[in-house]
Formats: sequence, C-alpha cells, structure tokens
Amino acid sequence: MIIWLNGTFGAGKTTTANQLVGRLKNARHFDPELVGYLLMKALGDHEFADFQDLSPWRELVPVFTAKIADFTRQHLIAVQTVLREDYWRELAQGFERTQLDIFHVLLHVDSDVLAERIKADQHDAGACQWRLDHISDYEKLRPWMESAADLVIDTTNLSVADVAEQITAEAEKRIAKADRASLLFTPLTMVQHAVRPSLDDS
Repeated sequence: MIIWLNGTFGAGKTTTANQLVGRLKNARHFDPELVGYLLMKALGDHEFADFQDLSPWRELVPVFTAKIADFTRQHLIAVQTVLREDYWRELAQGFERTQLDIFHVLLHVDSDVLAERIKADQHDAGACQWRLDHISDYEKLRPWMESAADLVIDTTNLSVADVAEQITAEAEKRIAKADRASLLFTPLTMVQHAVRPSLDDS
C-alpha cells in the first residue's frame, strides 16, 4: 500500500507522515519529489515552472513507487501536494497499472487557522509567503480533492497524533481487508492449477 498525503502547502502533511512511520507496521517514507529533482537535473534545458508539469514525472512516480515497494516489501508513505485534478487522475491511472493499493488521504485545515500555522512556522520561514499565496488556490480546488480522496480529515482542531491515529486505523483496515482477499484467492488459484490438465495428459 501507498498512503498518499495530499493537502495544501503547510497543512501538516510531513509532520503527519513522520508520525505514521512510527505507528504503521512495516512502513517507510517515499518522497515523490525525488523523482522531480532527478527530472529537473536531467531536463534542465527545458522550460517548466514545476516538475509536476513534466509528463515524465506523472508517468514515473507510480513506476518508482511500485519498484521500491516491491524491493523493500514495505508500505510507503508519500507526501506531495497535487492541486491539479488532471495530474492526480494521471497518477491514479498509473497506480492502477501496478499492484499497489493507493490510499489517498486529504488533510484539510480551515483557511484562517492554516494562515496562522504558516506564519508561526519558524522551521521554514522562507516559504511562508509562498504557502500563504496557495491557500486560495486550494480552496478553489478543494471540491475535486475531497471527491478524489479515500479519506478526508479536518485537522483544524486535531493534534498531529490524532490525525496520524485516524489514518493508521483506516490504513490497517484496508491492509487487513486486502490480506483476507489474498487468502481467499490463493486456495482458489491452487485448486484451478491442480485440476488444469497438463500437456502430458492431452
């Protein structure tokens, strides 16, 4: 499974992800921005405002994620704001071509509270105005983001621990459901193989 934390800039996605890694069994971080940094370097002679605007980023992120999950045999927690619906749709279609279950979580914060949080954040003060400028964009695009999410959490009055606990509980339910489905599928597959005639029998 990949847990994709979406939401506007400054909504607490990274802090929540750090909590999730400690709570969800067999989970690790995966940063989709690393794919973006690779492309920024490789395609430095092309003009683009954001690496998300590069179609190779949207095509490669599901591939990279699936390969890392397969190699590590772990659940992945990704933190990446995706505001454009067409970009998210393209990513989701890419994930559908993998074996990964993508759990899309949207973290919402009321605009006034979010602005205060951003202003109070001393760890990344340089990004303050940039984050503030994107609040209105998020509010305009919020309807499709909520519709596309598997889980929407209003974090306005919640602690990071409470948010992480809600996500962990829902993720564990999805994992358990997938495990049960796998157990049901495996015996059926074994029976089908057992009764299938071999070439020698034909």
